[in-house]
Amino acid sequence: MNKARRHEIFTRLKQENPEPTTELVYSSAFELLIAVILSAQATDVSVNKATARLFPAAKRPEAILDLGEEGLKKFIKTIGLFNSKAKNIIKTCKILIEQHNSQVPEHQNELEALAGVGRKTANVVRNTAFGHPTIAVDTHIFRVANRTNIAPGKTVLEVEKKLLKFVPQEFKQDAHHWLILHGRYTCIARKPRCGSCVIEDLCEYKHKTE
Repeated sequence: MNKARRHEIFTRLKQENPEPTTELVYSSAFELLIAVILSAQATDVSVNKATARLFPAAKRPEAILDLGEEGLKKFIKTIGLFNSKAKNIIKTCKILIEQHNSQVPEHQNELEALAGVGRKTANVVRNTAFGHPTIAVDTHIFRVANRTNIAPGKTVLEVEKKLLKFVPQEFKQDAHHWLILHGRYTCIARKPRCGSCVIEDLCEYKHKTE
């Protein structure tokens, strides 16, 4: 895929959704971090239902720590893998209190040092909470990048590196959100909704299947 086609793809995605953002509900960097940890192998809808109960009761690391692991589980038990997530969140809250003055760190390596936080989660937090032009590649973005041929790759990291290289600079800040929403609602896994796609004529997947 050439540079001009990529530019036009992101131009159209921006026209369709000028101010994209995460569908997770949060009001602070800490709440976003917890929500993203909970979202692993879970839907944003299910996470939002749980955090709608959790955050009014515990908005800061100290408050979640006061709940304890078992207390936290009562709020998040509707989410998959809630046992391991509760354990990781408690560990993360301790690290935030002891090493970061209860604040969410902004740097990649510090975020990845938190329990339950990998490269993808760190990239989401850095992009959404702190405004860094990072791209967190999840299953939707991996699929869209490969299917459209915007940034094909065999691994998540390869796709991330190609997106950072190929996405025009003016679109990098929001590219993560445009791609994930496109994959979630239009370029879905089993049968992409090509007829309602704003980039249908630019997508190389369609041309391959004609």
